[in-house]
Order: sequence, then structure tokens, then C-alpha cells
Amino acid sequence: MSRIDYFEDPHAPRANSVVPSASAVVVDDEGRVLVIHKTDNNLWALPGGGHDIGESITDTAIREVREETGIDIEIERVTGIYTNPHHVMAYDDGEVRQQFTICFRARPTGGTLRSSQESKEVRWASPTDLSDLDIHPSMRLRIEHGLDEGRTSPHIG
Repeated sequence: MSRIDYFEDPHAPRANSVVPSASAVVVDDEGRVLVIHKTDNNLWALPGGGHDIGESITDTAIREVREETGIDIEIERVTGIYTNPHHVMAYDDGEVRQQFTICFRARPTGGTLRSSQESKEVRWASPTDLSDLDIHPSMRLRIEHGLDEGRTSPHIG
């Protein structure tokens, strides 16, 4: 299913759903960030996805990273809670979802890099190489907050 992300766009369609989700800024020992090339919007992003009944939100992040990248992770901390009502995602089935994501900082613990149905390419990218990738502004913000070692509390907004 394809989607269009609207961010601070006055012409965006009105949201008709909210789905709690989790994403992760996974940073390896070399300081590289795990990113995926999404199949639904053709943008680079952090791995993540919708929260399922019966799991904790950290379980969601761990599961989504494994499903989309093949990498196992350990959660280190919350880096942000993103609930901007002016960031919506319109899907081709008519759903228009308001953003609601809890983002975590994590480190890899194992696994083998691989793509999935949701990620046509997966890679480790150095922070300096991220500017060369087509990344949505809201995702860049999450990455920035996840890499900010000096931040003592999560971003909330």
C-alpha cells in the first residue's frame, strides 16, 4: 500500500485514525545509523511501525526493527514522543493517519542486515551521509534527537 506524508501542509487531508507506533534510532559501535528505504513512500527512514495488542511499546520497536532490517536490538532510552496533529500520512485505501510515534535509541545486538516487504534497501549510514538521502523532515528530526547525546529528556511534541 502506498502513502503520502504531509507535514505542516495546510492542504493535507484530515486525519481519520491514530495508530500508536514505535521507531528506533539504532546506532552501531561506529556511530552509524540503521536506515531503511521504504517501499510505501520511497523515502529513507528509521525502522518502525504499528503497535500490536499484547506487546509493550518497546517490544513493538524491537519487533519492527527485526522485521524490517534483520537486526536484533536492545533499547537504551526514549528519545522522543511525536504526536504532531499537522503530520498525517494518507494511504491509498482512504486511511489518513495522524502521527503518534514513540522513538527509542537502541544498539544492535545481532542479526544479519536484510530487506523486507516494507524496506527495499537497508543500510548503516554515517550521520554525515544522511544528508545525501531523501528523508522526510519529521524523520530527520527523530534522527537528530536520537543522536543528541547531550539531551537529558525526550523530545515531546
